[in-house]
Amino acid sequence: MKKEVNHPRIINSISEWHRVTDLPKPEHPLISLIHHADVKTISDEHLKGVVINFYIISVKKDFKGKMKYGKNYYDFDEGTMTFVSPGQVLAVEDDESRDCSGWSLLVHPDFIRSYPLGKTIKTYGFFSYEVTEALHLSDKEDALMESLIRHIEQEYHSSIDNYSQDVMVSHLDLLLNYANRFYNRQFITRKNASHDLLTNLEELLSDYFGSSKVQEMGLPTVQYISETLNVSPNYLSDLLRKLTGQSTQQHIQNKLIEKAKEILTTTTLSVSEIAYQLGFEYPQSFNKLFKSKTHVSPLEFRQSFN
Repeated sequence: MKKEVNHPRIINSISEWHRVTDLPKPEHPLISLIHHADVKTISDEHLKGVVINFYIISVKKDFKGKMKYGKNYYDFDEGTMTFVSPGQVLAVEDDESRDCSGWSLLVHPDFIRSYPLGKTIKTYGFFSYEVTEALHLSDKEDALMESLIRHIEQEYHSSIDNYSQDVMVSHLDLLLNYANRFYNRQFITRKNASHDLLTNLEELLSDYFGSSKVQEMGLPTVQYISETLNVSPNYLSDLLRKLTGQSTQQHIQNKLIEKAKEILTTTTLSVSEIAYQLGFEYPQSFNKLFKSKTHVSPLEFRQSFN
């Protein structure tokens, strides 16, 4: 007998989300602002796993249950801001109390598709962060975000005219710009945690290139590095760019070149043998990367030490 597989429920529309959360029909089919205090029950028992096909921007405070986002659970005892993009899996574990404050802004991609924001929203890495990498707002930042949400809510409840969508999209665009700014502030203010992560990255890469892993598994990927460090790929790259000016991929390549230089100057292995030892399937790829980073070929680099 085959084991039953529980697939996540797919929610394509904002109206369907309102039905699941027992809320009145939204006033606009492509955007909605939900106050969490108004959500008293969740239909279909609990949301054990759903795939939402719209954007959700949330500030949650005093949430008594737990939310699973990706592979991690997160407890929203403190006010935090999270961003979810279409296609991501969410799960909520309910308990006896569902009282919490805060809000969620639901935006369907079609609402912003004809605006520049329809493209730029995809460049905001924080829509792919884990919930544990949520944005922690200061009181001043929280008040600013609340004011932008009130402007959107006021327009949402007003009579629809030719300018309503333009105004709401403008406020949404400004909100995301502030979120990007506040995340950069968070990278700076949490220096200890940030530098610990950078140290762990350096140790991980040193261990990887100093062991047999590179021959067994090939070059380390950004996905492998981020999973090992228990952070999302986008969060790791954004943090590293802020601290060092370089992405995760660039850090991997720098460590690889450092190891290659060591082998070139301390062994008599051929360039092809070194390339295979460092996880390259084709020596030409190794030569090309080495020259792009050092401006000389591996052979020229070795000869400069003889």
